[in-house]
Amino acid sequence: MDKTTCPVTAGVRFLRDHKVSFQPHLYKYEEHGGTERSASELGVSEHNVIKTLVMQTERRDPLIILMHGDCEVSTKEFARAVGVKAMMPCDPAFVQKVTGYMVGGCSPFGTRKSLPIYAEASIFELDEIYINGGKRGFLVSIDPQELKRVFSVTLVNVAIPG
Repeated sequence: MDKTTCPVTAGVRFLRDHKVSFQPHLYKYEEHGGTERSASELGVSEHNVIKTLVMQTERRDPLIILMHGDCEVSTKEFARAVGVKAMMPCDPAFVQKVTGYMVGGCSPFGTRKSLPIYAEASIFELDEIYINGGKRGFLVSIDPQELKRVFSVTLVNVAIPG
């Protein structure tokens, strides 16, 4: 893929530095379109589009959870799995401060600060996932096993059907 069709984001640099094989996918970003929009644009199952969500504990400790696009996170179960009292989504300004990415373009790859990464366990049953490459309207497809290779991922079962 030539550089004109693959944005060079912090996420792409991370993937290249860690020798992760990926395919870039650009699509027309739509505000509040979510994974339903990106899945439709790319002609893939929304279940294979993985959201990068930045959450925080009651002490404001940020962390990332990777979740299927067609599912939501049970914050109650997630807090229980992490061993904290409460878990909540971070506001967009805080997300950008800790990751360097805007909401809607947040990637687990190449974040400004190293954050703990949790992932819904069933993600690793898929052959291929589509995950944000570090820019709105830009996903990369990878083998989900690569997540385990490049990160210390904690598996959880906290999905609720979306």
